[in-house]
Amino acid sequence: MASPATAPEGTKLTITLPDDFHHHFRDGPSTANVLEHATQQFGRCIAMPNLRPPVTTTEMALEYRQRILSSLPKELPHGSFEPLMTLYLTDNTSPDEIKKAFATGHIKACKYYPAGATTNSDAGVTDVKKTYPALRAMEEIGMVLCIHSEVSTPGIDIFDREPVFIEEIIKPLVKDMPKLKIVMEHISTKEAVDYVMSAPDNVKASITCHHLLYNRNALLVGGIKPHFYCLPILKRETHREALLGAATSGSNKFFLGTDSAPHAVEVKEAACGCAGAYTAHCAVQLYAEAFDSMGALDKLEAFCSFHGADHYSLPRNTQKITLEKKSWIVPKRYSFGISQLVPIRAGESVAWSIVSN
Repeated sequence: MASPATAPEGTKLTITLPDDFHHHFRDGPSTANVLEHATQQFGRCIAMPNLRPPVTTTEMALEYRQRILSSLPKELPHGSFEPLMTLYLTDNTSPDEIKKAFATGHIKACKYYPAGATTNSDAGVTDVKKTYPALRAMEEIGMVLCIHSEVSTPGIDIFDREPVFIEEIIKPLVKDMPKLKIVMEHISTKEAVDYVMSAPDNVKASITCHHLLYNRNALLVGGIKPHFYCLPILKRETHREALLGAATSGSNKFFLGTDSAPHAVEVKEAACGCAGAYTAHCAVQLYAEAFDSMGALDKLEAFCSFHGADHYSLPRNTQKITLEKKSWIVPKRYSFGISQLVPIRAGESVAWSIVSN
């Protein structure tokens, strides 16, 4: 089968300003560095709560929100960017805390981390049944549940943790709470694509740009490339193809969530390196590459700007950004607080540029 025709150099595409429904801003001096990138291409970002200590209460979430706002670029027009906050779900999160958080208008979701599944998840959920009182409150008020959909059970192969989670956790949860709005975040397997497509309409999924563009060869062939190490881990090419097909299908079941996760270079390039790929510097441009590779640029706007906002019951953005197929070279490093980080595509080209926002 012939490859789809891609857009010629110089092609311009104007779309509604995207939102990112999975973003790691970190906390402290490095937050300002992350925001320099995120605010260039997103109107709103869901802020992940896996800080140290984790953001488990309404007060902690509102305080974190204020720290993010205080770190915004000084030249950014007031009100042009909004962090959307989340609570870190634990075995002990109460229904009252859920209702209190949602009533603020600033806390849009709770994040379910299986204990030990990823970075700073040690305080996460040990038994989904223990969260049912909180989840029933969320179902009642319409609050979104964001799920890192992998088991952390010892002995389960790291490449199989998402399919096992679907069978053991997601399917029973959806049956027990048919009105709970769920996002399976950063899905990485064909099994997840197939499940989300067949699931009720309250179950949707975010997909990262790095899972659309790379398979596990990028991480492992020719030596270990630590800056491609993320969780969920990159999978076989068959899974990448399934994700790419889902994202570019036009289905409102799938939307943008970068899971851009910055780490200082010294903790990535280490004997036991941290999981996380940094894409905030060029995420929308990388999504454009992925959609262009499928001849599906006409589906990019809905994926980036409509489907996620609709699932979160948010108004769609009114601002626009313009992309141009004009390549540029990514710097080898970016500032990250008192350190530096190595981004995806460091020292390499990205085919698309943002030329106005």
